[in-house]
Amino acid sequence: MATNENTTEEEYLIPTSFKAFVLNQDTEGSIQAAVQTLTLDDLPEADVTVQVHYSSVNYKDALACSPNGNIVKQYPFIPGIDASGVVIHSKDDRFQPGQAVLLTGYEFGVTHFGGFSEYIRVPGDWLIPIPKGLSKQVAMTFGTAGLTAALSVERLEKHGIAPDDGKILVTGASGGVGTLAVAMLAKQGYRVTAATGKKEAEALLYALGAEEVISRDSWMPDRPRSLDRQKWAAAVDVCGGDILASTLAAIRYGGAVAASGMTNGGTLPTTVYPFILRGITLYGIDSVYAPQETRMQIWTRIARQWTEIAQTEGFVHTYSLDEVPPLTAGMLQGQSLGRAIIKF
Repeated sequence: MATNENTTEEEYLIPTSFKAFVLNQDTEGSIQAAVQTLTLDDLPEADVTVQVHYSSVNYKDALACSPNGNIVKQYPFIPGIDASGVVIHSKDDRFQPGQAVLLTGYEFGVTHFGGFSEYIRVPGDWLIPIPKGLSKQVAMTFGTAGLTAALSVERLEKHGIAPDDGKILVTGASGGVGTLAVAMLAKQGYRVTAATGKKEAEALLYALGAEEVISRDSWMPDRPRSLDRQKWAAAVDVCGGDILASTLAAIRYGGAVAASGMTNGGTLPTTVYPFILRGITLYGIDSVYAPQETRMQIWTRIARQWTEIAQTEGFVHTYSLDEVPPLTAGMLQGQSLGRAIIKF
């Protein structure tokens, strides 16, 4: 039954079977991934059943498809940490059949079957009604990455960082959080320096609003310094490790860093000097367990201020469920660029 993006219908057909991307692990530890036919009985019990229209592919999903990713603990499993779609059945009075919803975070796609499936069954507490002005497809252009980027930008704003304070560094700028942070900051009038290890990402980062694009190796010392020349008013970091340490050392007096990832490592080889000699602040950004009130406020802001980002040429790439295996494999090898959307 076809509906508009945010309309409500009284009745929806419950499927007898549907397609999902399923991971299995053999006795030798290898991961076998394939699109399979399932029934609703294969899904975990929960209050709300949703017909998925779109999902997105994130680095965390690629790790879930790897035997060494340390994401999935039990098999068989359906990955996918993001989903948007329409409610078809609900035991939760907050949600009605036909209502457009989205889901990011919690245990979705980690311990609870995720969004690489035509249907999902999830707790109502995990769902967000899609705000007016935001389509299900654009919601997945942002997804977990967009929520994380928006939380980072808002944290820097609340710290008091203004556009005329100086340049803002975004590390890991070619990834999901990085690209969206670049675009969001640029939309708010900030001068953005995008640091990336991908030469091929330059054109896209400039299109998203970066003032300059630099190689991460061009400013990274051989060994992180306790303090470096003051270069940036603030930063959004998704890398952790040496990159975050070097970023902290180069933030101007009173500045801040919003950190949300550890693609470069979970350790932080730094000292207290940036904090006690320059008075900078390191903010940890979590989008997985962010309160629902915060999520709704951020998604409403995305709908009002940032949907145009999804129209950037070359930024969004749409795939089918059958194309997920090579897509996740390429992502683990650093071959992805822009946002990958799964359309059902």
